[in-house]
Amino acid sequence: MNSKVFMVVRILLGLFVLVFGLDKFFHFVPMDQSAMSEAALGYMGGLAAAKTIYLVAIVEVLAGLALLFNKYGALMALILMSVSVNAVLFHATLEPATIPGSLILIVLNVLVLFGYKAKYKDLLAG
Repeated sequence: MNSKVFMVVRILLGLFVLVFGLDKFFHFVPMDQSAMSEAALGYMGGLAAAKTIYLVAIVEVLAGLALLFNKYGALMALILMSVSVNAVLFHATLEPATIPGSLILIVLNVLVLFGYKAKYKDLLAG
């Protein structure tokens, strides 16, 4: 992957997860909860009640900063993949109408993983 294209994708992913990670703390992105299904509200309520949503937010903020500053980006892109898969599964099963954002997230995440593939050679050597 071209280094300039990789840099743009890395920064886009970093900004994306940083904004949504910070939103979990500060609630600045408007969200219409009345439009969410009962199952989605229950799931989100469970994450909030168990404070798990804050763990996800911390991972997103740390991953966003790591990707923006290009420090430990390869590691954080791997960790962020679990958040990306979870987001796609949540939207695919509970809120299909709002899946585009999570698809953008996972595509950016896969592209960043591909961009860091040289860093994973020893890990994948077996």
